[in-house]
Amino acid sequence: MKNLPEVSAWVVTVDMGYGHQRAAYPLRGIARDGIVLANDYPGMPEADRKIFHDLEGFYTSVSRFKKVPLAGPLVFSIYDRFQRIPPFDPRRDMSRPTAQVLGATNLVRRRDWGRHLVESLWAKEHLPFLSTFFSPAHMADLHGYPGDIYCVVCDADLSRDWVARDPRASRIFYFTPTPRACERLKLYGVPEERLLLTGFPLPDENLGFPSFRILREDAAARLVNLDPERRLLGPERARVPESLELPELPASAGRPLTLMFAVGGAGAQSEIGLQAAAALAARIRAGEVRLHLIAGVSAKVREIFAEGLRCLGLLDLVGRGLEILFEPDKQRYFERFNCALRQTDILWTKPSELVFYAGLGVPLLLAPAIGSQEEFNREWLLGLEAGIEQGDMRQFESWFFAALRSGEFARAALNGYARAPRLGTYNIINFLAGREA
Repeated sequence: MKNLPEVSAWVVTVDMGYGHQRAAYPLRGIARDGIVLANDYPGMPEADRKIFHDLEGFYTSVSRFKKVPLAGPLVFSIYDRFQRIPPFDPRRDMSRPTAQVLGATNLVRRRDWGRHLVESLWAKEHLPFLSTFFSPAHMADLHGYPGDIYCVVCDADLSRDWVARDPRASRIFYFTPTPRACERLKLYGVPEERLLLTGFPLPDENLGFPSFRILREDAAARLVNLDPERRLLGPERARVPESLELPELPASAGRPLTLMFAVGGAGAQSEIGLQAAAALAARIRAGEVRLHLIAGVSAKVREIFAEGLRCLGLLDLVGRGLEILFEPDKQRYFERFNCALRQTDILWTKPSELVFYAGLGVPLLLAPAIGSQEEFNREWLLGLEAGIEQGDMRQFESWFFAALRSGEFARAALNGYARAPRLGTYNIINFLAGREA
């Protein structure tokens, strides 16, 4: 990235879902020897690998089990109760560690979980330790990593799990995506001097720092499709800060209205994508709409999409307005996802870390939340008026095209462009360079 200071760090994340690696991906340019997966790296002790495997397997199983009638929602609600973010109350002291924090601390201290990772990185080079998941940050802290330790928060609000057992004795410094995350960390006992509001790290290939030409031109083309009659864009454009003014709108976006439906790492909600394909089939055939079904790195989700389209009699549309994006390598998947997003008008997904992509001027259509943190992500996005909640899929065409005609998606795109933070990647790099100097 041009005009940014040179800095290097150990960028550490985990291969669990997409969110934590998606936060690390834009920081790959400062990652010495590439991004390190704390739960899958060369020479990793099998005991450490098994702990991570058991934790991930449990979450994935519970997420998929949620779809089982009657028992599924009950089991998930019990699990989510332990993960739930409590209501925000600035008068309440929330610094007391939870059972999960105490359990993880015991794993690190008594079973040396993560010691090999921490000591092997320090032995290679004395660099800042930057993690996009709380467990590696806790490992570095408890195993005495001598350098600076940073943790990138990946949701609009967060549970007590992100903070050490003794917050004031800990050395972890937090980069946060929202003011609420900062305030929450203070309630958990993190001193204010170890907090910085940066915004979520977004990919430079969708921004184009420092001119932001890519961001502006992509947003302008998107608005043409979201408000083709230009009924809203006159008065609405006045709300965009002058420093981020859109370029002149082109006569055409050069593509049909394009939707992207992205499922989570566990493959939950793939049925919604198939329902969308069925509802939009006639318009896809007519060349009026394009639909990208994002299978990510999951061959199983790709098979679900392919089999579902076969049952619907829509396999002939694949490659002709309907695409299934699958890429087994996660870093390559992020590249392809970000490239496809530049040609996307509406991003349809559950309120995961992708809510922060509203800062790219992409309106979000929100599928139901899965888990407490996603409920807070949804509230944050809707508070910015940068997203719309999906309606009853049985009446999809009615509510979706009504929202399009009324300009709801165009307004959401402009609100995200004007209000959502987008400088997280650059703020983090600049801070690390200043601290390193």
